[in-house]
This record gives sequence, C-alpha cells and structure tokens, in this order.
Amino acid sequence: MRNRPFLTRETGPLKKLVTLISGVVLLLLGLMFSVVVLVGVVVVGLLVLGYLWWKTREIRRVMREAPVNRQGGDVIEGEAVVVDDSGA
Repeated sequence: MRNRPFLTRETGPLKKLVTLISGVVLLLLGLMFSVVVLVGVVVVGLLVLGYLWWKTREIRRVMREAPVNRQGGDVIEGEAVVVDDSGA
C-alpha cells in the first residue's frame, strides 16, 4: 500500500477543502451549462412554433370561414382540372 500514493485513505483538511471547492465549482458549471442548453431549446422551440403558426395562418382563416357540415351527409372530396380544348 505504501507504493501506491493514490490509494491511501488518509486525507487532510486541505485535501477535503480542495475536493469540496472543486465539487462545488463543477456543480455550478454543470448548472450553468444546462441552463444555457435549456434556454437554447426553448428559443428554438418558440421559433419553430412561430414559423408554423405563420405558415398556417391562411389555412386557419379558410377553415374558420368554411361552412360546417352538421347534417351528417356524405362529403365527396376531389380535384378538378380544366382542360382547354378550343385550340385543338
């Protein structure tokens, strides 16, 4: 055991103080880093939500103005294409 200085159990008050201070410093650095990451995630999330809100505003307006089918009838959806054959 005498040949391995890092495995000794004897700790003095100075070593305990250095360990305590370094632990507190590492804890505070980790807390600051996590706060920065959390703020970054919140900002990016708000930007994405704002972008989606802005891009869907026309669709929301059309949906508000569209009549609601409350009679339980069938709704047939489709697509129409106008073909101009007067020049043929």
